[in-house]
Amino acid sequence: MEGATSLIILLVVFGGIFYFLLIRPQRKKQKQHEDLVNNLQNGDQIITAGGIHGSVTEVMGEDILIEVEDGTIIKIQQDSVVEMKSEKEDVEEPSIEEAKKEDSL
Repeated sequence: MEGATSLIILLVVFGGIFYFLLIRPQRKKQKQHEDLVNNLQNGDQIITAGGIHGSVTEVMGEDILIEVEDGTIIKIQQDSVVEMKSEKEDVEEPSIEEAKKEDSL
């Protein structure tokens, strides 16, 4: 009987460790992503899972329209948004022409 009790205690301990190290952090991360996706608004600067940087121009149910370059608008699924850029990170990036000039030097 004593062996069965220690086995049950051991299983409960390992279950607790498993929960706190794997399940709980994953649920927290999933909740943060859901909050991010549900709170998207026009003008938000975002980054997609594919690495595309853009500005939200319209939220349409499960999809959103983002402007990636002057006048270039693409339609993506909301779930593909992984990050919202903060104002501090929003540094003026050089245009394609400026980058080509720097590469040629």
